[in-house]
Amino acid sequence: MAQKNQNKFYGWIKTSLTLKMVIVGMLTLILLIPLAYVTDLIDERQERQKSVVDDINQKWGEEVLLYGPILEIPYITYTEVIKKDSETKKIYTEKIAHTNYGYFFPKKLNVNAQLEPEIKSYGIYKSVVYAGMTHLTGTFSQPDIKLLTDTHPLVLWDKARIILKTSNLKGVSNQVSIKINGKAYSFSPKYTTHKKTAYQNKTKPVSLNSLETRSLQDTTIKEPFNFSVDISYNGSQQFRIIPVGQETEMEIKSSWKNPSFIGNYLPYNKNKQSKKGFDAKWNVLNINRPFPQAFSAKIPNLNDYAFGVNLIIPVDQYQQSTRSAKYGYLVIALTFLIFFLIQSISKIEIHPFQYLMIGLALIMFYTLLISISEHSSFIAAYVIAAVSVITLIGLYSKSILKDWRFPIFITISLTVLYSFIFIIIQLENYALLVGSIGLFIILSSVMYVSRKIEWNPYKDE
Repeated sequence: MAQKNQNKFYGWIKTSLTLKMVIVGMLTLILLIPLAYVTDLIDERQERQKSVVDDINQKWGEEVLLYGPILEIPYITYTEVIKKDSETKKIYTEKIAHTNYGYFFPKKLNVNAQLEPEIKSYGIYKSVVYAGMTHLTGTFSQPDIKLLTDTHPLVLWDKARIILKTSNLKGVSNQVSIKINGKAYSFSPKYTTHKKTAYQNKTKPVSLNSLETRSLQDTTIKEPFNFSVDISYNGSQQFRIIPVGQETEMEIKSSWKNPSFIGNYLPYNKNKQSKKGFDAKWNVLNINRPFPQAFSAKIPNLNDYAFGVNLIIPVDQYQQSTRSAKYGYLVIALTFLIFFLIQSISKIEIHPFQYLMIGLALIMFYTLLISISEHSSFIAAYVIAAVSVITLIGLYSKSILKDWRFPIFITISLTVLYSFIFIIIQLENYALLVGSIGLFIILSSVMYVSRKIEWNPYKDE
């Protein structure tokens, strides 16, 4: 009796599909560990790319953010303080002077920028840099200090000056000056330490330094006046401005064919992109932005309201590799399921070690994809990696299954599966829809194939 029970137990171990499913499931979970390492590898290579790109940009000239011009006018206000003489005990009133500063934005600001892009390489990594020329013109209205204080201040008109802020003083390539009613005033740099704050599109933080004129010594600024500024610079990736004008118009021209328009405001012209590059135009009014035309005490941080263009490199192999790796568990599970169904239907034994080898071959797809895509296009890397892995598994399955019928089926199934994953990666708006339909078809196929499997073939005699 004991011998019979023992034989029954061994027979159950040998024929139980449930036990085999548990083993295959455990192997699937184990293979998620190297898959996680692959994801970490992608992140590491992506961080390496960012580090190299930042190094290229820092040496050439970082992104350009322009803020201004801003008219700074000092003024003196007085407060009366009642004091008591300690010796005579007499009470008297003393006036105390306070120096304040008013900051006024232009009534009209026109920005015309020309960006000449160039791709800089360091090893296998690339960054978009540009040589830029910006022409700023506009008008200031008559400054009204009464907007900033309720008192009657003493305005120091001869101490007024113009301030222009930028994120890239290092990249400026000309002597910058401002012409006011035809008279030129030179700017001098003023480097200050700023607390870095992230701007609205959630990219890296940016800080601004100042270009400032000396005191204008020109009381004609009491009246409305015109200005013009020309700036040449070496920059990288982004060009943006803060719309400080009561009406701000900007036009950016470039031969770069893959721009990304960023910030709170988009170009209004429909024909902004062509085969020769882009010509984008903006028009922003003061009612479109949540800040006034004048400030007191200090210049505010308005970086969040900047807008402009990002000269991007459209192919990001690491982002697509990451998206591909997210479907790794699905590829492993479905491949194991195919082999399990073949094993169940054909009664051919597949050892757990063989499942493990197949799983590791599937993991190798992602390392091949990452390494090849760094030296080629993502599509070429995907095709080479997929063909290599499918061929390897197809030949290996021939040695396991002893017949060409099932290996051919496995090869076709893996080809369809990798094609399906590639389509999902390329889609954005319809990825969820296509993925759901595809998984429904796969589930239906599995249910149809498994309907006649005998799940408990071992029976008592």
